[in-house]
Amino acid sequence: MATKVVDLIYWRDVGKTGLVFTGLVIGLASLFQLSAITVLSYLCMAIMCLTFPLRLYYKLLELIRKNPEGVHPFQSYIGDDSSLTDEETVLVVEEVVLMIAFAITEIKRLLFIGSIMDSIKFVLLLCVLVYVGITTNGLTLVIVGVICVFSLPLFYKQMQGRMKRIGKVVNGLLRKIKSLFKRLCSTLRSSTGPKPAPTTTLTPVPALAPKHKQKSK
Repeated sequence: MATKVVDLIYWRDVGKTGLVFTGLVIGLASLFQLSAITVLSYLCMAIMCLTFPLRLYYKLLELIRKNPEGVHPFQSYIGDDSSLTDEETVLVVEEVVLMIAFAITEIKRLLFIGSIMDSIKFVLLLCVLVYVGITTNGLTLVIVGVICVFSLPLFYKQMQGRMKRIGKVVNGLLRKIKSLFKRLCSTLRSSTGPKPAPTTTLTPVPALAPKHKQKSK
């Protein structure tokens, strides 16, 4: 399943990926005007409008002896076994339970201030989400997310070499800016630091020669 999703994202089968991408965008855009049940019903009827005539055509060929083996046109889809074994079901359930437990633990840690910095980041993220929710619709964000999923990986794959060069240039500029700020901070600290107190040197006073009393004649 993961391999099929990766193939769709990287447009390895252009026809299949284009069909899935167009269907997703049109289906999500239809939700602006119609309910989800209506869109799902229309989608199923549109698929059956294509599959039902084709199935009747193959049945007609079978009746006139031009399809003696009775080949079903969609046998590959019908015979595709997408069910999970017992071991795979247990693994999927364990992964889902572990993800839910991890999410609950992280949310409790953020809400009850397990780490001040992480809680501050969480509050900032909530503020951004509130602003985005006020300015845009959730369905619009889903459509933008679908477009990004089908476009950004392919764009990065095609422009990987150029993106790496741009990333190296940006990292070099950031290092230069950091070093420049460090130099400015060091020079400001040295210029505004406390000046050393002036040292007074005491000069020794020369000793006076003792005066001898003059003898009276």
